[in-house]
Amino acid sequence: MAMRAVRHRRTALGVMVLCGVLTLSGCQGDDGGDGAAPGTPSVAPAASSSTGTKPGATATAAQKPKSKPTPTAAAGGAATPTKKPESPAPAATCDHRMPISPDEIEVNRYTPEGGFHSLIVKHGNWGCAAPDTDGAPFETVGKETFLPIAADAEVTAVTPIVASTENQKTTLRQLIDWLVAHPDQGLVFRYHMGADGGSGEGPAIDTLDQVFTP
Repeated sequence: MAMRAVRHRRTALGVMVLCGVLTLSGCQGDDGGDGAAPGTPSVAPAASSSTGTKPGATATAAQKPKSKPTPTAAAGGAATPTKKPESPAPAATCDHRMPISPDEIEVNRYTPEGGFHSLIVKHGNWGCAAPDTDGAPFETVGKETFLPIAADAEVTAVTPIVASTENQKTTLRQLIDWLVAHPDQGLVFRYHMGADGGSGEGPAIDTLDQVFTP
């Protein structure tokens, strides 16, 4: 009895194994068909060729930040940088390296003191012309001094001593009369000192020319 039971179990186990093999073979045989096995995910479509537009490329390009706008050229030509305004040219300056003119004086009065003719004068030089003026002023320095003038000195004058803006010959007497009648007018003259005034007073003016000032 025991032997029969064992054989019966072996026979049943063999039948089960055979049935399992047959079942597996039947499943594999179905793979040759066109349909895919149940539960098997479908294959994704192949990527498009390199010449095609990649999916999402347009969206990516649209999301890129826009570059800063480039300044456009002015109408009629290329844009040019604004030039810095040039500094104005420096105004001309006066030269005061020689504060006293060597041959010009301001004549103010006349005096016969000492027995000979003398002019009361002040030395100086031309200053800087102010805006909206006709010319530079003659700026005097120091105190008044006496300068003897020869009786036969050559004298020329302009307005207001004579009625002319160009130097006209005149006499020492005419000059003296005008200075006596119009003292301290500050007329400018160019002069030259001679070796002797002829009256024993030593060096004296032998040439005196008035300088026209507007």
